[in-house]
Amino acid sequence: MRIAEFDTLGLPVVFFRLIMNKNPNVAVVGATGAVGVEMVKTLEKRGFPVGTLTLLASARSLGKKLAFRGQDVTIKELTKDSFAGIDIALFSAGGSISSEFAPIAVKAGCVVVDNSSAFRMDDSVPLVVPEVNAADVKLHKGIIANPNCTTAITLMALYPLHQAFGVKRIFASSYQAVSGTGAKAIEELRQQVTQISSGQMVSKEVYPYQIAFNVLPQVDSFLPSGYTKEEMKMENEGRKIMHHPGFKASVTCVRVPVYRAHSVAVSAEFEKPVSVEVARAVLSKAPGLDLVDNPDKREYPMPLFAAERYNCQVGRIRKDCAMDNGLCFWVAGDQLLKGAALNAVQIAEELIR
Repeated sequence: MRIAEFDTLGLPVVFFRLIMNKNPNVAVVGATGAVGVEMVKTLEKRGFPVGTLTLLASARSLGKKLAFRGQDVTIKELTKDSFAGIDIALFSAGGSISSEFAPIAVKAGCVVVDNSSAFRMDDSVPLVVPEVNAADVKLHKGIIANPNCTTAITLMALYPLHQAFGVKRIFASSYQAVSGTGAKAIEELRQQVTQISSGQMVSKEVYPYQIAFNVLPQVDSFLPSGYTKEEMKMENEGRKIMHHPGFKASVTCVRVPVYRAHSVAVSAEFEKPVSVEVARAVLSKAPGLDLVDNPDKREYPMPLFAAERYNCQVGRIRKDCAMDNGLCFWVAGDQLLKGAALNAVQIAEELIR
């Protein structure tokens, strides 16, 4: 059911309150990128009821093919006319592409789930982690934003604890996989490992420094405050997703030589007294989250084992010895899945539920 409304600029906006088509036609924009490829795989693995699948990318990918349900689907060039007949479009092609083409898709009657940062902080656009605020999907006016990958993975563990204890603030350090930078960064890490192991000169293109066997204490560009844009997303996006305007987060984001799973060390301060036993009980029941917390047996979350899994993992749970009502934990999750493609498909599932 398409409903016409007007946005804050007085421009007509076409959006869906309800997708009537039980088998919606789906487009993936940026289909040949690391996240786009995972979107296609996730649609198939989760049995999303796709009517027809349209794969869109830049002209240089024209004619390439991706497999979907046993058949090859040919990549088409993204143009302003690409969205006729499309019900849901999953965007993962960068902020500039989203800013240009998402409004065009909406005007064509399409609901956009956007993985870029273009619309995340727009007050008229829901920012959604389905395990946290699925009801916000109903508020969309044609565009729904996927959060930053590190924010999404962190909130999978933090939000259930917030419900139990009431989070005030966190101090966190992220250990972010190169997949967050894209397919070229994954290949750069592979290439550098090979070059170093064979005694060759290390080449670099994506990152300003060698990433293999190194860590880079910079993710995204620096702000005048000294924080990076990536670091501030945890606070800004966390407030919006949790509907918690007083939430505070001091974060240091670090790029590490891991292929596709992010990890985050969190020290959280809560309104209520915390209990490790209650925290474990809460986290063990949280949707989309596996409790991996047995230090005596050296069992704790690791990116090696979180990679290619839908669920995030949480462990190393303990009282924070430096804060009242404080709790420390370590959470890991696949950046390409819960940090991007899986979360987008889950939002699409909410649209047709």
